[in-house]
Amino acid sequence: MSHAFRELLRKIGSGPHTGHNLTRTEAHAATKMMLLQEATPAQIGAFMIAHRIRRPTGEELAGMLDAYEELGPILQAIATSRPALVFGMPYDGRTRTIPIVLLTALVLAAAGCPVVLHGGDRMPTKEGDPLVLFWQGLGMDWTMPLSQVQTTFEQTGIGFIHIPTHFPLAQGLVPYREQIGKRPPFATMELMWCPYAGNAHVVSGFVHPPTETMFQDAFALRQVSQFTTVKGLEGSCDLPRERTAIIGLGTVNAAGEVELERLCLPPREFGFEGANVPLTSPEAAIAAMQSVLAGQPSELMKSALWNGGFYLWRCGISPSIQAGITQTEVLLTTGQAKQKLQELQQKTAAIALIR
Repeated sequence: MSHAFRELLRKIGSGPHTGHNLTRTEAHAATKMMLLQEATPAQIGAFMIAHRIRRPTGEELAGMLDAYEELGPILQAIATSRPALVFGMPYDGRTRTIPIVLLTALVLAAAGCPVVLHGGDRMPTKEGDPLVLFWQGLGMDWTMPLSQVQTTFEQTGIGFIHIPTHFPLAQGLVPYREQIGKRPPFATMELMWCPYAGNAHVVSGFVHPPTETMFQDAFALRQVSQFTTVKGLEGSCDLPRERTAIIGLGTVNAAGEVELERLCLPPREFGFEGANVPLTSPEAAIAAMQSVLAGQPSELMKSALWNGGFYLWRCGISPSIQAGITQTEVLLTTGQAKQKLQELQQKTAAIALIR
């Protein structure tokens, strides 16, 4: 048993009257002890459920991110004039809607903006279809060595950190999620994690408004200079079509203060009002993505245009969202996004042969 961890557990698990929040340093230490399994299973489970019930603070999330930065994998900076967009999506996957971020990533990379994604395999508590599964359906298997991911990222502008392959310490905590039956604060922290050493623009999806406030506090403490928060599909970074997209455009100034501009985007004003494309099966979703990459019109194509247009504007490639939509349409209908996928496949195959 870790006596040091027990003191931290007592601090957050003592109830509303005698309990206390952890400092950033304490949250870093607690997370590190859990990742390294220095705390016992009983202690880890108790900490996760106590922290879930009490809810983390932005300072605690910053400390947790410090531990991930210390012990986790990281892609090294690549030669690019643009910040890499790092998308934070819920690790427990999708059950209701087709993920659009794969198409968004291909569009962005084809336009010259690097993209980093991260996630695991099927994971509690939602047990939805993970991003890596859809990538595999498109012919890209990210369960390769980290060095190969780095080379692929350098050559194509797209990288993916697969938790079971590249961060086994974090994967070791996944069984606790199933055992406690609730998402622990780790699930919130992962939405902010940036496994990239270069200039990055972090995009974090969320569901509940208090989560966005936690993001702001943690980003300010960690001096994340530019970030975007999205109340997206199933907590992801994918913009919805059945309602107004609620987005936060964030920066942290030199004084360490968060400056957040609220942006509400009604899809009907851009001609994209409608239902989000349902996820009936991974196979059907992959076929629909391939159709979009072939330039064929569909409801998923509309969703891809809506998302691509926003993110091309947000990363500074397009001067307006409407211009971004037009550029996305060109990248998809002329096959440039599909060529990016083929480039990914060819580069990874060539690297694997060399190794």
